[in-house]
Order: sequence, then C-alpha cells, then structure tokens
Amino acid sequence: MPMKAKWWKVLGLAGVVGVAATGVVVARAERRRRAYTPEEIRAKLRERHAVAQGGTSRGSRTSDT
Repeated sequence: MPMKAKWWKVLGLAGVVGVAATGVVVARAERRRRAYTPEEIRAKLRERHAVAQGGTSRGSRTSDT
C-alpha cells in the first residue's frame, strides 16, 4: 500500500503544477492583451472587419428586403 499512496501524491503534485503553469500562461496573455491602446484595438478590429467583408460576400446577413 505505501507504493500506491506515493503514486497518488505524485499525481496530485503534477496536477498542482499543471494548474499553476496554466495560470502563468493566462496571466501573460492577459498582460499582453491589456498592453494595447484603445486606438490600436479599434484599428485591428476595423482591419479584420474589412478583410471579412471583402473576403466573403455569400455569408452576409444583411438583406435588401
């Protein structure tokens, strides 16, 4: 039985390390996202919108009726 308990401890420790690593990745992504100025975000959104509108005309949701 002591060997079985050891494996559960190792598995639990690996889970804690995985959760901590995920938290670090999320925090870095959040910092990177917040580093943009509102003007930069607007410019990127407008660029994406222009590409989306110019790239496909069949998927339009607007109607002329």
